[in-house]
Amino acid sequence: MAVRPQIGIFGRRNAGKSSLINVLCGQEVAIVSAVAGTTTDPVRKTMEIPGTGPVVLIDTAGMDDEGLLGEKRVIKSREVIAQVNLAVLLFTGNFLGSYEENLIRDFQYNEVPFILVHNMSDKVPLAPEIAAEVFQRFKTDVIDFSCAEPENLETLIALLMKNLGPSPFKTLPLLDGLVSEGQEVVLVCPVDSEAPEGRLILPQVQVIREILDKRAVAVVLQDAQLPGYFKEVAQRRRSVPVLVVTDSQLFGKVEHLIPPDQPLTGFSLLLARSKGDFGTYLKGTQYIDSLKEGDRVLMMEACSHHSTCEDIGRVKLPALLRKYTGKNIHCEMISGLDLPRRPLTEYALIIQCGGCMITQRQVLSKIREAKKFGVPVSNYGMAISFMNGIFHRAVKPLVP
Repeated sequence: MAVRPQIGIFGRRNAGKSSLINVLCGQEVAIVSAVAGTTTDPVRKTMEIPGTGPVVLIDTAGMDDEGLLGEKRVIKSREVIAQVNLAVLLFTGNFLGSYEENLIRDFQYNEVPFILVHNMSDKVPLAPEIAAEVFQRFKTDVIDFSCAEPENLETLIALLMKNLGPSPFKTLPLLDGLVSEGQEVVLVCPVDSEAPEGRLILPQVQVIREILDKRAVAVVLQDAQLPGYFKEVAQRRRSVPVLVVTDSQLFGKVEHLIPPDQPLTGFSLLLARSKGDFGTYLKGTQYIDSLKEGDRVLMMEACSHHSTCEDIGRVKLPALLRKYTGKNIHCEMISGLDLPRRPLTEYALIIQCGGCMITQRQVLSKIREAKKFGVPVSNYGMAISFMNGIFHRAVKPLVP
């Protein structure tokens, strides 16, 4: 799955959010009705924006929804805010009230760029004084628009492109500053029950692609093949690899199969540097040594998949934590973009996966919430390397 920038469409019921999605996509992908509250759960649709590429439009429920069910819809819609790269707020009739202003505060808190769209201009045009007030108060773009008569659609799309920026979803290349043309990189890719049938996992594919783009050489091995490979290196029948990158679960094993001076890191660590908060991970990992009996640790995994006995987040990491600390550590797991069942303050540590299946903003929003409550955050690969006693070796190639 490609990680694409997300654009959230927000506003009151019947402000025209679903109609706007349909106009932007050029087809009826969202249900439009005069009945307030037609959109319930957030609905996602991918479209192509010229010059930007594929983006995901998210149609949310009205923020003024009522009743017990309506409140749950609003909560779901607010959860979307932290996930998006750009928010589009619709308002009508030249009126911005508490619902709109509360949303704008949420956008600002989550550091989400936003624009305002005054919809239904065919019925009530945007007053110049309202446009000036919006710009003065919120320092953002505002456009008068009509889904019924979208004559300035190109102008709206230009505003979306402008506020998304040139590359809002591009992250630091995984191998930035680590590999040059002609150099050899060894990738240790185990084939076990967690590996997708007939395929490599996404971080492995991404690293191989970057190696090819750099005109370097990718050597893909399983751990059992490492001794033979490095025997050839020692006999100078092969060039010395500039880096070995391993699946995190093999850190302890791979370390003993390669020369002690060979630079070594993991796929998860490359992802952590590319799209996470690497400095926060570095500090947070040290807290593993401070865990106490009965502490809760939250595993945050970006993707959802069927759990097996070799599952890293649900099985292996919790077992390793208990073995390393010698304490009864309570581990909980959340997948995808779900929220934890407990307040974050009840966790002594959060361990985040590499985040290959979500955007950088979605990864950083999770970390930002944890930091807000003073909860240390680590990364799958960093935590595993730490508990295998090779943390400093694994992060050394990635620290300037």
